Amino acid sequence: MILFPAIDLKDGQCVRLLRGDMDAATVFNDDPGAQAKAFTDAGCERVHVVDLNGAFEGKPVNGDAVARILDTVSVPVQLGGGIRDHATIDRWIDAGLSRVILGTAALRDPDLVVQGCRNHPGKIAVGIDAKAGMVAVQGWADVSDMPVLDLAKRFEDTGVAAIIYTDIDRDGAMQGPNIEATRMLAETVSIPVIASGGVSSMDDLKQLRDSIPSLEGIISGRAVYDGAIDVADAVSLLRGEGEA
Repeated sequence: MILFPAIDLKDGQCVRLLRGDMDAATVFNDDPGAQAKAFTDAGCERVHVVDLNGAFEGKPVNGDAVARILDTVSVPVQLGGGIRDHATIDRWIDAGLSRVILGTAALRDPDLVVQGCRNHPGKIAVGIDAKAGMVAVQGWADVSDMPVLDLAKRFEDTGVAAIIYTDIDRDGAMQGPNIEATRMLAETVSIPVIASGGVSSMDDLKQLRDSIPSLEGIISGRAVYDGAIDVADAVSLLRGEGEA
């Protein structure tokens, strides 16, 4: 199981939001490349990046910050936020991303996901962000009438590499993940699932690992910045190298 440390980009800086509120952002680092290097120096084998401005505006915004991350680390980097057409997918993958994450587009333009998987096998992930069990899009600003499980099932057998599942009400709140909803998703689809939202302690990591052993990985943001989760210990724990 993989620890994905989260780098959320707003105006070129590494921030964390509280429940997706752009006005409730805490800046943790003004150098995204240095932050990514700190994570990989601690043993992280992947990095999860979100272009928050891009998610709201529907187009890439923090391209320079993403480029600094890609120039600084050699581990695979996945990116979501504002990726809504084939040209943007192609451009990001050509730039060196290991995966692009389609969220709003997965709901509003599912054919983009399907064709993206054909064009770039193994490099397209779907981001499903949930509020009370319904899919939220456009940087979480709009809540749809699409249930999470219904959207996930659309992409069975399409070649989607992973589903990144985030419970918005837990994100950045340090209140623990929604284990039951995450388990239900992981048991409903055969696509690998990455858990996100509310992971605030080593105990949370252990519970997710033990409750849903099929998870590909776990994303943590605020807790790794605040020091509530020691990155090196968390990497070891999820690798099965000890209880840290």
